[in-house]
Amino acid sequence: MYHKPSEMEPLLPSGAPDLDDLAREVVSRSAALGGQLHPITQRSVVELMRLINSYYSNLIEGHSTHPVDIERAMRQNYSGDPAKRDLQMESLAHVKCQREIEALLLAEPDLNPADSNFIAWLHRIFYEQLPVELRRVKYKETGETLEVAPGEVRQREVLVAQHYGPFSEHLPAFFDRFGATYSPDQHHGVAPLIAAAASHHRLMWIHPFRDGNGRVARLFTDACFLRLPLRGYGLWNVSRGLARQRDNYMAALRTADVQRRNDYDGRGNLSDEALVVFCRFFLKTCLDQIDFMDGLLKLDSLLDRISGYVSMRRAKLIPGPRLECQSLKPEAVYMLQEVLLRGEMGRGEVLRVSGMAERTGRVLLGQLLIEGLLVSNTPKGAVRLGLPTHVAGLLFPDLYPVQIA
Repeated sequence: MYHKPSEMEPLLPSGAPDLDDLAREVVSRSAALGGQLHPITQRSVVELMRLINSYYSNLIEGHSTHPVDIERAMRQNYSGDPAKRDLQMESLAHVKCQREIEALLLAEPDLNPADSNFIAWLHRIFYEQLPVELRRVKYKETGETLEVAPGEVRQREVLVAQHYGPFSEHLPAFFDRFGATYSPDQHHGVAPLIAAAASHHRLMWIHPFRDGNGRVARLFTDACFLRLPLRGYGLWNVSRGLARQRDNYMAALRTADVQRRNDYDGRGNLSDEALVVFCRFFLKTCLDQIDFMDGLLKLDSLLDRISGYVSMRRAKLIPGPRLECQSLKPEAVYMLQEVLLRGEMGRGEVLRVSGMAERTGRVLLGQLLIEGLLVSNTPKGAVRLGLPTHVAGLLFPDLYPVQIA
């Protein structure tokens, strides 16, 4: 049966003090994660994590586009296979949306991510970038195939598995309640984080668009975490955890759809206990991803993995990004490690750190720039660490699956 606006209650879980404890742990451990690397080096990791976030968000939707292929799409290097090219464009759209969210929040730090206009904007900027083939949705009940209008809320009723979405005519009222309840300004302490977890489910429950609701919900959650702000977010992302537990994630979403069991199960129409279960799962997933990245970003281990990568390249145990790439000289270790530690260095400083003669040092520096291990904004400007996908899988093992040729 279809729902009316009053039937979205409860909007926030109650009577679960362990959620406060989990939320506090997420906040403190995420902030500590952000303190392990130089801020400039952190930005390189965040850029890599955008690709990872896109990959795992796609995976939840049943689309697998490897980070290597996403990186190629960023260089306008698309596959000759039309279906694979479409999925590359989908992944690239997700990456661009993440950047636009960050830019908007930088310009409007008090923005309410739960506002209906913002949520419609998320849907619009994502779908406007998609190829026509990925803008279509087929309704099983009628066999119809309709095109999804970017940013436009649905004008018909939906049934997703066993869940009937709210009447389309009531969506404005649902959005008003949603925006008012989940505005970050309405909560204090760790409550905004718990509200963000609850709102992830409730936005999926409303199911405001013909298609793309899961994608928009995950982008919306990214925006909520950045708006809080949750320090350290971007060095980890929740989509990876949700994708790696996809079945449990879907089960937790279905559980939170259920009606109230009895008079002790909250005061609304939906189950308070079930919403607590979902929020607990969601926050534990966040902690799992923070723990994972904490292990990868520990400085001593990361420096050792850089040294190991150069040694394997020198011994020709692993190839460079292209066939013509030469093996790396051992002095590359000093260059890469020092740039990682300092965040950014002038080219002359990098040459001095290497201990090489200027001419041979410049050749090696040029090789590192060509391979993307170091990057610079200008031809002669300072350099910072780059994390292209051909090395990221070795520096950050298990971050994403190895690509099978």
